[in-house]
Amino acid sequence: MNSQKLEKYRQLLLGKREQLEALTETGEAAAQTVELDQSKVGRLSRMDAMQVQAMSIESNRRREQELTQIATALKKINDGDYGYCVSCDEAIAEKRLDVNPAASLCIECASNQE
Repeated sequence: MNSQKLEKYRQLLLGKREQLEALTETGEAAAQTVELDQSKVGRLSRMDAMQVQAMSIESNRRREQELTQIATALKKINDGDYGYCVSCDEAIAEKRLDVNPAASLCIECASNQE
């Protein structure tokens, strides 16, 4: 892969990382512990708040996972190993990288893992 394409993917990854980090900051507030004082909040409101909290915690977990994948992809770009499947060591299709620049598996290996 030429340096121009690598730079394109690096910029895509850096932009995605920036977006995820901004979302993480706002998502942490929603993941705070829900107060269980019935005198302040009704039972249904607490249940709604607990559901929102659980969804926020899961969203934060997924963002952290995606940030880890982005960091790994950026390291591979720096090391010269970017764009190759970690399972079969074949080149990952550029169309796949265009959709997900942090992809670490070719489409065939990704399909086999499912």
